[in-house]
Amino acid sequence: MSEQELLRSLIPLNSLSDSALRELMSKAVVEQLAAKSELFRQGDRDHDAIFLLRGEVSLTADDGARRRVVSGSDEARYALAQLKPRQYTGVAATEVTVLRVDSDLLDRMLTRDQTIGYEVMEFEGAVDPEWLRRMVQLPVFERLPVENINALLARLESIDAKAGQVIIRQGDSGDYYYAIKSGSVSVSRKSGAGKVVVLNELQEGEGFGEEALLSEEPRNATVVMKTDGVLLRLAPADFDELLKEPLVSWVTEPEARRLVQAGADLLDVRTEDEHRQGAVKGSRNLPLYLLRMKAATLDPARKYVAYCQTGRRSCAAAFLLAQRGFDVAVLRGGLDGVQKPSRA
Repeated sequence: MSEQELLRSLIPLNSLSDSALRELMSKAVVEQLAAKSELFRQGDRDHDAIFLLRGEVSLTADDGARRRVVSGSDEARYALAQLKPRQYTGVAATEVTVLRVDSDLLDRMLTRDQTIGYEVMEFEGAVDPEWLRRMVQLPVFERLPVENINALLARLESIDAKAGQVIIRQGDSGDYYYAIKSGSVSVSRKSGAGKVVVLNELQEGEGFGEEALLSEEPRNATVVMKTDGVLLRLAPADFDELLKEPLVSWVTEPEARRLVQAGADLLDVRTEDEHRQGAVKGSRNLPLYLLRMKAATLDPARKYVAYCQTGRRSCAAAFLLAQRGFDVAVLRGGLDGVQKPSRA
């Protein structure tokens, strides 16, 4: 049996789409353990779903109950002693190979995959099903409640766009949030001296236009289609309800201090000049307008607390970083809401 066939024999992994199974496996752990190795102990409340891929495992309980699970059997298709707290102690009876999957992650993926599978059928006539599956696997959608994704699919408006077409113009007010279904766009900004600088190119699956909606400021860049393509756009009220609210986590000053004490990094998203004038001690300056280009310099394993003067720019920063899988909280009210900020 091939590895793919083996994974497809496991329950409930067998109900995942191919793309979801690949994503799950990228975050799972395959372990080889020697005979007599303990996999788990009775009473454990861990968050692992452990599947036996090869070998034999002995399950014993304090009341004397005993079972043996052999790879390839019907029983081995299910996670070992999955009920928590665990009802058995699991020990490798032979050399074994096991698959460890985070139970919460597996449940989220099953919920998302199966719900989206239904929605794809509902929206198949208007939106490409495969594109939808790829879209909801982006980091930004991992944190959305399933019901928000369902509503999002219903409210996205599809528009055809031609190469050279201006989608967003610098200085205009914010009207929509956009996601690229196909094609690519160029993002540029005109300086006060009139010089136009290309900031970025965005491809299929990426979004743009959120900064003005989150900060309530005019558009800070111009976005032009580089190729023919199709965009999906979301009205401001729907953006706030379905994306902003669940993705932006606000914290008070005391909460922010506790997060920093626990190891979170402070991110000042104001301009370089503002940061030099006065900043929270120990903060790192990453201006909002540079965030798309500089996000790769941040550590995705760390938690961040973003701040600006009022909270508007840091709200936009948190949303941008959430799209890239970062865990970011926003200081409510910004520096204006801090009674006595510690200055560098």
